[in-house]
Amino acid sequence: MITRRLVLAGAAALAFTTSALAADWKAKYPELTFAVVPAENASGVTERWAPFMSYLSKELGVKVTLRIANDYAAVIEGQRAGNIHIASYGSAAFARARLTGVKSEAFANDVNADGSTGYYSVFFVKASSPYKTLDQLKGKNLGLVDPNSTSGNNVPRFELDKLGIHDADSYFGKVVFTGSHENAMLALAQGTVEVAANQWTSDDDSTLAQMLTKGMLKNADGSAMKKDDFRIIHKSAPIINGPYAFNSDLPEDAKAAIVKAFFDAPTKDKAAFDRLSDGQKKGFHPATTKDWDGTIELIKFVDALRKKKAS
Repeated sequence: MITRRLVLAGAAALAFTTSALAADWKAKYPELTFAVVPAENASGVTERWAPFMSYLSKELGVKVTLRIANDYAAVIEGQRAGNIHIASYGSAAFARARLTGVKSEAFANDVNADGSTGYYSVFFVKASSPYKTLDQLKGKNLGLVDPNSTSGNNVPRFELDKLGIHDADSYFGKVVFTGSHENAMLALAQGTVEVAANQWTSDDDSTLAQMLTKGMLKNADGSAMKKDDFRIIHKSAPIINGPYAFNSDLPEDAKAAIVKAFFDAPTKDKAAFDRLSDGQKKGFHPATTKDWDGTIELIKFVDALRKKKAS
């Protein structure tokens, strides 16, 4: 006969087991490292991400430390070595990680203010320039972001190839990797390059919009530049927002706790979430690793372009 005493004992045993499992992963991982690649200067990254790291630490019950990586390659290699437990990836960088055998598992990506989960790669020029199309920029300087950047290198090269520009490095006078999305826009504003590739979701949601809000872009006379000082001359097809991914080797209960903390964030700590997204995102979207299979094909295409040029 099942008695009330047996039911209570079973419930207590289950609660103890669940608690013990949680304690097990926290004992093994008393600190988690969360890596991001800066689209802006390091101090700006820290200001945006620090409240979210505090929120995650509180929710997970272990310290979550922010690591600002120098580039996407550092994130990829950090996850490969097991030194980075959670990472914010660009789509192309995540595809590269998978192609090179990194055990990284996507679990979420951003939801934009309009409810979409994608963005675009665009080519910007200064509005005061005469350039209206990419075929007017032969021999001029192009600013890219990082070799593993989706919107700042891989998609731009794919778009150029579709337009008949199969070798960007010989078509343009110089192709410069600037190191970050912000640096690419700074190079354009300062005249180091005549055209720059960058990420863009809408006029109010882009690296350019963030930089203009912070007054980071200046005219030669020191006055603040405005949105109308820049022009988009080419926009790609939509790109899926890059994933948040954790090490596949993390215990399943740790993964579940991380996922729950992420999806609870917009309501549990709205201030931290809004600071993270500069108010440009409305939440997180459930994702799986397979969502970026198409991006792997893009990476293979760009790799083929590179090999063809080298041969």
